[in-house]
Amino acid sequence: FVPSALAFLMRGETEIVRNFLLHTLQLQSWEKTVDCYSPGQGLMPASFKIRTVPLDENNEAFEEILDPDFGESAIGRVAPVDSGLWWIILLRAYCKITGDYSLQERVDVQTGIKLILSLCLSDGFDMFPTLLVTDGSCMIDRRMGIHGHPLEIQALFYSALRCSREMIVMNEGSKHLLRAINNRLSALSFHIREYYWVDMNKINEIYRYKTEEYSHDATNKFNIYPEQIPSWLVDWIPEKGGYLIGNLQPAHMDFRFFSLGNLWAISSSLTTPTQAEGILSLIEEKWDDLVANMPVKICYPAMEYDEWRIITGSDPKNTPWSYHNGGSWPTLLWQ
Repeated sequence: FVPSALAFLMRGETEIVRNFLLHTLQLQSWEKTVDCYSPGQGLMPASFKIRTVPLDENNEAFEEILDPDFGESAIGRVAPVDSGLWWIILLRAYCKITGDYSLQERVDVQTGIKLILSLCLSDGFDMFPTLLVTDGSCMIDRRMGIHGHPLEIQALFYSALRCSREMIVMNEGSKHLLRAINNRLSALSFHIREYYWVDMNKINEIYRYKTEEYSHDATNKFNIYPEQIPSWLVDWIPEKGGYLIGNLQPAHMDFRFFSLGNLWAISSSLTTPTQAEGILSLIEEKWDDLVANMPVKICYPAMEYDEWRIITGSDPKNTPWSYHNGGSWPTLLWQ
C-alpha cells in the first residue's frame, strides 16, 4: 500500500492514508498465534482482507471487519518484519505532508511506535547492529536466500529509526528509548557503510584478505574467503561506481544487487554522499541489466540452475528472471 499511499498524499487525498494508519494500528493489538506460539506484541500485519460477519443469529444484518494476517496464513508462515517499519515511515510522511502532527502525538500512536521499536531494539545474541531476520520476511516473501541481515530490512530499519526519533514525544519515560535509537543509528550507519559497500577497490581488497584471523584488530572481520567473489562480478562492476551488497554474515557476502535496499539507502541517507553517487553511477552504467525496457529488477543477477534449485527449493514461482528472482517491479520506481 505504501507506493499508493505516497501517491494519495501527493494528490492531496490524505484521508485514506490516515484511515489506513489508524485501522492497521488497531490490528496490531490482535492476538497472533501459530501452533500455540505468539510472536511479539508490536508485530504489524503483512496484509488484511475484509470479512463479512452476521450481527445476529438470523443473519439479517451484517458488518464488515478487517481480518489481518500476521504470517499465520502466509506461505511458509513467516512473520512480516518490514510491515511495522513501513508503517512508521508512512506515518512520518503523512504528518510531514499534511502538517497534522496531532496524529503522531496520540497516545495509541505513540504506543504503537514504541511496540514496534521494542521488537527491533530488543536484546539478543547477535553481535551486529543490523536486524537478524529469516527468509521471506520482507518484500521478497518467498525463499530467496536472504536470511540473515538483508540490506532491504536494514535500510528500512534505519529509516524507521530516524522517523521515530522525530515523532516520539520527549518526556522522562522516553529518554531511554531515544538514547537507544541514537546509539543504534550510529552503529547501524557505520556497519552498513563500512562492511556492505563494494566497488572495484573493495574487491581488490577482498582478494588480498587473510583468513582465520583471531584477534581484535583483524582486517577480515567476517572471515570472508576471496574464492567467494563470483566470476560475474569482476567483469560487471564498473571502474567508477559501486553498491551495497545484499547480505553480510560470517564467511558469507551476498554480492547480488538488490534494488530496493540500495535505492532506499540513498533516500534515507544511510549511504554517504559518495556512495549514493556511486550507486546511481552504477545504475546508469548498467541500465540495460538493471532496468532496460522494463521497470527496475528487484535483484541482479537471477539465480539459475543448481543455485536456483538449492536456494529457492525449486520454487516454480521464482524461476530465473521472474517474480523475486530477477523479475521487474514497477513499484520500485514509484517508491
